[in-house]
Amino acid sequence: MRALELKVPPPVVALLVGAAMWFATPQRASLELPLVVRIVAFVVIALAGGATALAGDREFKRARTTINPFKPENSTALVTSGVYRFTRNPMYVGLTLVLLGWAALLGSAWVLLGPLIFVLYISRFQIGPEERVLSAKFGATYTEYTARVRRWL
Repeated sequence: MRALELKVPPPVVALLVGAAMWFATPQRASLELPLVVRIVAFVVIALAGGATALAGDREFKRARTTINPFKPENSTALVTSGVYRFTRNPMYVGLTLVLLGWAALLGSAWVLLGPLIFVLYISRFQIGPEERVLSAKFGATYTEYTARVRRWL
């Protein structure tokens, strides 16, 4: 399955999962919540996700290292500041939160599988390969960081 490693940009994966969630949604919301509640939940959760992802992006730019998900070997610095003190993958956490917000808006319990599928895919085909590269590149410093900070939350 290495053929899929570092091949699909994570935002594209999130868009594909989000589209699948849309098509998997029944005509009538199965979670009997008023539309306004679902909209507010979507906005709050998606904004939190966007802020988390942007915070991760900002730390990468401050460190002047690559954000390219296809080339983790081009990393010039191990970023451990800011939001990276709480999660090693804030950009992926952010995308997951946006998908969770989308699930809240769609109002179906079934679509909660979407964010789970995203997490499983990204963990296997994006994060795993990234971690192998970062471990080889930054050695003990990276190992110590992974012992302190969780992969997701």
